[in-house]
Amino acid sequence: MGVVTESQFHVLAVDDSLFDRKMIERLLQKSSCQVTTVDSGSKALEFLGLRESNENNVDDPNATSTSPQTHQEVEINLIITDYCMPGMTGYDLLKKVKESAAFRSIPVVIMSSENVPARISRCLEEGAEEFFLKPVKLADLTKLKPHMMKTKLKNQKLVEETEKPEVKEENAVSIPAIEKDSSVIEILPMHQELESEQLEQALSSNKRKSMEEAISTDRSRPKYNDITTSV
Repeated sequence: MGVVTESQFHVLAVDDSLFDRKMIERLLQKSSCQVTTVDSGSKALEFLGLRESNENNVDDPNATSTSPQTHQEVEINLIITDYCMPGMTGYDLLKKVKESAAFRSIPVVIMSSENVPARISRCLEEGAEEFFLKPVKLADLTKLKPHMMKTKLKNQKLVEETEKPEVKEENAVSIPAIEKDSSVIEILPMHQELESEQLEQALSSNKRKSMEEAISTDRSRPKYNDITTSV
């Protein structure tokens, strides 16, 4: 049986602006993330396999509705999307993801160059984990570390379960039962449990902080005054 290697934290970045896609891709790569970029919400759904097959044939009376396909080979650990996009907005994409049983657990982060408290609150209430104001900075991505750690622990657990030796029934050795001493503390499982609780607390704290920031209307960021990039 092959050994499962730990995969990178994989982010699907969605933005209709090529400049913004390049910026967020570089920032995420600096955080050791694997990044896939698309330029629209509909392409994001296609990548996830959530578009219905008859979506482009609405005028065909013989077209039949089929259930969404969820067959992409690469696991997505987080989606970060611009709010204002033609066709499907980031809010619409968020709703589609959260309505899907297969992908509703994927954290979704919304980005916007406009600081509109009502918009921010609506996205957070719909299930967004964070709301970043553009231009997104490297410091903003520190809020994603709890999600990265959660994925890392999940991968480590998968590796440990895969590497457990298989004991054939015919060669199994009978081991006498040993009475467990109640005074002995199982340190490792408790440590893992504490790590999980700390991650959940960090995620809740980040989301609560984002909702508090949504109330403040004086938070704004300069648009790309001194930022240059080469495509």
